[in-house]
This record gives sequence, C-alpha cells and structure tokens, in this order.
Amino acid sequence: MQTFEIRGSINISRLIIGEKLTNLSTYLPESQTVIITDTVVKRLYQHMFPQAEVITIGCGEKIKTLDTVRQIYEQLIASDMDRTGFIVGIGGGIVCDITGFVASTYMRGLRFGFVASTLLAQVDASVGGKNGVNLGGFKNMVGVFNQPDFVICDITLLPTLANREILCGFAEIIKHALIADADMFRYLEENSSQALALNPQVIEKLVADSIRIKSGVVTRDEHEQGERRKLNFGHTIGHALEKTTGIPHGEAVSVGMAAATALSAAKGFLSSQDAMRITDLIRCYQLPTHSDVHFEQLYAAMQKDKKRTGEKIRFVFLKRLGEALVEALTFDELNELLSTTLSD
Repeated sequence: MQTFEIRGSINISRLIIGEKLTNLSTYLPESQTVIITDTVVKRLYQHMFPQAEVITIGCGEKIKTLDTVRQIYEQLIASDMDRTGFIVGIGGGIVCDITGFVASTYMRGLRFGFVASTLLAQVDASVGGKNGVNLGGFKNMVGVFNQPDFVICDITLLPTLANREILCGFAEIIKHALIADADMFRYLEENSSQALALNPQVIEKLVADSIRIKSGVVTRDEHEQGERRKLNFGHTIGHALEKTTGIPHGEAVSVGMAAATALSAAKGFLSSQDAMRITDLIRCYQLPTHSDVHFEQLYAAMQKDKKRTGEKIRFVFLKRLGEALVEALTFDELNELLSTTLSD
C-alpha cells in the first residue's frame, strides 16, 4: 500500500493506493455519512459498503448535470444532513465529480472522500480536487476546486470493468508519462502485455506513478495558474471530440494526444522518432489515434473550451518524451496549425 498527499489551500488530501473498499469505515468520521454511487457499482459492491444511507445515480455522461445535483440536494435535505455530515463517492469519474461538487456546495461545503472503482478515476478523475458537472453538453463547465479528505484506489475492483473502460484509464496513464516521466513511458512500452492483463504489481505501479505525478503538480499549482495546465495534454481536442461524437473520455483524449503529438512535431518541438513511438504506444494499448469527425465541428467545439481566454487558448505541446510546454495560441493560429497538420 502506498500513500501520497496533496496539500491544498484548505486541507490535505490523502491518496491511498492498494487499500480496500472493505476498509472504508476506518476512514469515516463518527458523524452522519451518506454514500453516493451509481447503479452498476451498487449492484456489484453494496455488500462491501459500510452502514450508511446510499444515494444512487445513473451511469454515463448524460447524468452528469445540474439536474442530478439538484436531486441529490433534495435527498440530503430529506435525510436531515447538516454541516457536520460526510459524503463518500464510490464509483468512477462521474460519481467522483458529482460527489465532490455536491459536497463542496451543499450548505456551503461538507467534508467528503472517494473510493475510486475505475482505472480512469484512480489515475485521474478522483485526484486533484476538480469537481464539476457538464452544461449544455460541454465538459465540466460548472465546478469548483476542493480536495477530498481521502481517495482510496482499490486495485482489486478493476477486473469487473468492461475492457473499454480499462483502456480509457490507460489513456490518462500514458498522458502522465508523456508530460512528466520518460522512464514511465519506457515502462509502459516494455510491460504492455502485463498491464493490459491487469497484472496487480504492474497496475499498482502505474497507478502509483500517475498519482505521484499528478499529486505533485496539483500541490504546486492547485488552481491551474501555471504548471497544472500541462495535465491538459490531449484534452483541448479530446473534450471537443467528446462534445461532437460522444465517445468515452479516454478514447477522446487518446485521439487528442495523437493529434497534439503531431502538432508538436510540426512545430519543431518533438522529434519525428519520438512522435512515432508515442503513436505506436497509444495503438499498443488498443486506443484510437484518429477520428472521422469533420474538422469544422471540432474547431467550433474547441472555441467553447474552458481554457479559452479571450481570443486565445492555452495549448499543451510536447518538447520531448517526459516534458511538456504550454503556448497561448490565437484561434486563427490553432486553426491554421490543425488544418495544415491534420487535414489528411
């Protein structure tokens, strides 16, 4: 079992890799606790939950809305939840995002924690204190920064996931290697078969390495004023793909990373050899590297990105394996770069 910390502006968040859902009760306060989970996780794992009221939501991006948040608020009110209460989200990224947002805004803020049940949640969605919901189909347009008291990453829950969900988690693992750790990139190349087979030792190392990278970045830049922007590698194009095509987050990010890799090479930041290695690794982990979406649709969606500031957007490039850089581009510059590099 490994533990990392994020030292936020308000509290310290503990990230525990290798802990079990069955031990959740030891992390809970004595005050009233409410669990938020989804229908699938409840069906599979409710017998492992501690004694507490359970609020169940649906699955999929379509329920990550303010309407779902309102329904949870109403159930908390009906349960007489007060400001001493504690909320736990047990599930994947959507459950964690919604739980964190609800806890941060109900009665101006309650303490909360997560048990991340998917690979994507364990390496990304539950880590870092970003909590929010979608609005009008645009990703995480309403949200807050607030750190959970704890995040439990139970590796033993992963084998029940659909293969497509597991692969989506590898997209974010690859991203962390690309922006911060060339040795981790080589480890992913050399251990792909064991990783895809969910070898416990390999997966625990990859989850720990991802959390090590992200927790360090977030501790240094909690509110995304500088270094944390590098964690958005592949996400400008990826979020636009999610909006226009509805494909899962990890697949959209993998396409976004492949595109950002090509743009990095076109800008002269990244060698063609490293660009090829990156594309080969993404494909090795059975993730897509391109999409058939019309460029005009993609470009229109990118103009609504949260990272936009006036007529510019901060775009993350790779300088080399394990090192990212952020440049502010005008939309005309981004349009020209995308159209000349990705037009075929």
